[in-house]
Amino acid sequence: MERGYILSIDQSTQGTKAILLDGQGQFVLRRDLPHRQLISAQGWVGHDAQEIAENIIRVAQAAVRDSGIDSRRLAGVAVTNQRESVALWERDTGRPVCESIVWQCNRAAELCRHIQERGDYPEIQRRTGLVPSPFFSAGKVAWALEHVPGAREKAERGQLCIGTMDTWTIWQLTGGKVHKTDCSNASRTQLFNIHTMEWDPELCRIFDIPMSVLPQVCGSDGEYGQTDLGGLLDHPVPIRSAIGDSHASLFGHGCVERGDCMAGHGTGTCVLMNIGEEPLESQNGLNTTVAWRMNGKTVYALEGVVNYAGAVTTWLKDGLELVSCPEETEALACRADPGDHTYLVPAFTGIGAPYWDDGASACFVGMSRLTGRAELVRAGIESIGYQVADIVRAMERDMGAPASQVRMAGGPTKNRYLTQFQSDIMDRPVVLGKYEELVAVGAGQMAGLAMGLYDLPELERLRRTQLFRPRMEQKERLERLDGWARAVQKALSR
Repeated sequence: MERGYILSIDQSTQGTKAILLDGQGQFVLRRDLPHRQLISAQGWVGHDAQEIAENIIRVAQAAVRDSGIDSRRLAGVAVTNQRESVALWERDTGRPVCESIVWQCNRAAELCRHIQERGDYPEIQRRTGLVPSPFFSAGKVAWALEHVPGAREKAERGQLCIGTMDTWTIWQLTGGKVHKTDCSNASRTQLFNIHTMEWDPELCRIFDIPMSVLPQVCGSDGEYGQTDLGGLLDHPVPIRSAIGDSHASLFGHGCVERGDCMAGHGTGTCVLMNIGEEPLESQNGLNTTVAWRMNGKTVYALEGVVNYAGAVTTWLKDGLELVSCPEETEALACRADPGDHTYLVPAFTGIGAPYWDDGASACFVGMSRLTGRAELVRAGIESIGYQVADIVRAMERDMGAPASQVRMAGGPTKNRYLTQFQSDIMDRPVVLGKYEELVAVGAGQMAGLAMGLYDLPELERLRRTQLFRPRMEQKERLERLDGWARAVQKALSR
């Protein structure tokens, strides 16, 4: 009997994608739609949740229609998403009460400082595994309940739903019938206890968030209702996986063993290392998070996040107008003066792991009169590699062992200068995945596994990779890392 297809929907920071996978879990086709980035005068970052809702259905329908497959061969749907970003909507009408608040946004910084001053940060970190920060969902929700007119009252009356973007996507796909999230996304909120694997009443008290607004938490391979894709299908199909984007990439890379490490590039970069079935408290400024829960077993990961990765390229193009398209950055970086020692610290909204300084400022360091367009572009591209290297070194210290290799995926990896530089500056091999869309592929493969379409050994046999080995001399590597460390110190607020 011919295996069915899986439709994987990736609700990301820049847009919404729908990827179709065949019966072997292999990429067939992609359709996507961008959405607007709402940047306020204060630098706050939001999205129009209703615009995203409409795009979810449109891209899902386009992928199925354009593939030419008989829609009856669609076996199921997977959902993956930008993590920490959060939406708030009316339970009865499904209407958003405000813009969705994006993970990059630090509008909750002052609120989180008050919580820190009360002395609650150690307890938050103990229960959640996360270094407290306004970038996680809890602070964003608390801010919205305080500042959005009527939101607090609706929440207290049970008339408000809150969810990360997987929850918002599932709500749209099921026509408002299902209010659920998976444990990987729940673990990014700072309201979820990673030891009990439940919403934590004490954390909700600290952030003053009623538990009634929160979605039901399920396994990453759980059941999330049925969808007809906005009326496209004659017979609804099950939604059989939901998982945060970086966690889906970790899974899609095949990082299923303890010590496996992955850097998933997008607007930002998430570096994750599989640490097995027991959480590990980092001593080096990293988060401990739920990687996924499958077949009733929870897998944990160490994590560090780079806030600006692909977004650096966007800034070089739109902000500084140094390039007309991202593809130009590779050639410019390659022809930059090797003797120039310019660094970019892209702390536009503070800097995350392992420094955790919300007040850090972005800066170029080390420019000379001869520094030009190519050198500035190279500094921007290399800033991604330096930040990833900082996180991988912290992970190796926590684990007490070096990473044998680091797997990478995402749009920025099309820049081969970045990929080779990443290997050079870490002194570790870098392995590129077969697909740029490993987030959606990983989520879709998880759904296929849940439905019995294939097994893990079969998926591993089908993976193809490209290997980059370090070429940089040790002396140059150490000099560059020292220069980066000094540049970061100039950017920090303390």
